Amino acid sequence: MTTNLDDFLDKKSLYYDKIDYTIISKSWNIIKYKINLPYVVHIVGTNGKGTTGRFLASFLDQLNKKVLHYTSPHILEFNERIWINGKNSTTLELNNAHIQLLEILPIQYIEQLTYFEYTTLLALYLSSSMDYIVLEAGLGGEFDATNVVQSNLSLFTTIGLDHQDFLGNSIEEIASTKLRSCTNNFILGHQKYKEVYETNDKTLSNYKEISFLENLQKPIKYEILPLYLIDNLNLALSTLEYLNLSIDNLVIDKLSGRFEYIAQNIICDVGHNPLAAQVIYDELISRYPTQKVILVYNSYENKDYKAVLSILKPIVKYVEIIECTDTRIVNKKILKDTMLSLDMKHKDFDIKNISQNDIYLVFGSFLVVEEFLKFYNYD
Repeated sequence: MTTNLDDFLDKKSLYYDKIDYTIISKSWNIIKYKINLPYVVHIVGTNGKGTTGRFLASFLDQLNKKVLHYTSPHILEFNERIWINGKNSTTLELNNAHIQLLEILPIQYIEQLTYFEYTTLLALYLSSSMDYIVLEAGLGGEFDATNVVQSNLSLFTTIGLDHQDFLGNSIEEIASTKLRSCTNNFILGHQKYKEVYETNDKTLSNYKEISFLENLQKPIKYEILPLYLIDNLNLALSTLEYLNLSIDNLVIDKLSGRFEYIAQNIICDVGHNPLAAQVIYDELISRYPTQKVILVYNSYENKDYKAVLSILKPIVKYVEIIECTDTRIVNKKILKDTMLSLDMKHKDFDIKNISQNDIYLVFGSFLVVEEFLKFYNYD
């Protein structure tokens, strides 16, 4: 078994057909006696988990708390997934923790754990003796790997349709399985669908709901924060209020891949579902009411790319399809046929054709942004 984490993870399964909670549960029951688990803030939802988590972790760091933020997926390197005290984890930290897990866990468990399950355990191990761990769910249901630990506080970001093959085909079903991950007090952030509030009333009646405060952004120092991130910001600030921590004079860190301007005319966003497309549409309309954008796009085949494209169509001049090397990417002909059915002009992406006179939106997933950044050099 290799002691190099990158080599080890390369052999791990990234995907699965069904969720089996057995192995990670057994693994955690061994590891938990080896660490001193900090206060656990569990973040669950469809959109906004990563930004809410980074807001909160950054604020805790500014307040001189020892904090680990576990997020996924990453854009350029795995180290982004485990953020410790204000910066990405180092390769040395990760490899040392990996070596410790190899010594602690039985070989049969190590072999059966999926990529996400193993990295979740890695994050939990590295969080030992910290003040807080901000733990972001993956698919985000009651049997998510991150739910292997009991949280002190659950945060629920916006819930919508996504991962229907695992979570259900309606807002009610998806909200129910996500909300059932709660094991303690919780804060329900702003929701688009009334069904989420109705499901919350039925599902979490045995837990204490903490008030979500929607007008807390004023103490924060920032330049131009996209409107769709304000709810995520306020969810993080509501958490600080609940923890009796100061919200004065906090500063927002740069958020990679969240409506990020990597150039004056190029915006990258890792959103990938209709809910994300709608908030991006609203933001672009508010900033560029008279100008259309060039959409650099691709999609996983299990995403509702037709709905995404339909939402963005009114503000898209044309689409440039970027090549992505992944077996889950939708067949290119099917994607093109979808665009034809929507009467959307499209062509293949070529970095050499980027014009300073156009605005570009790079959107579709973490993978789309990653592939684009391989072509585009920026600070």
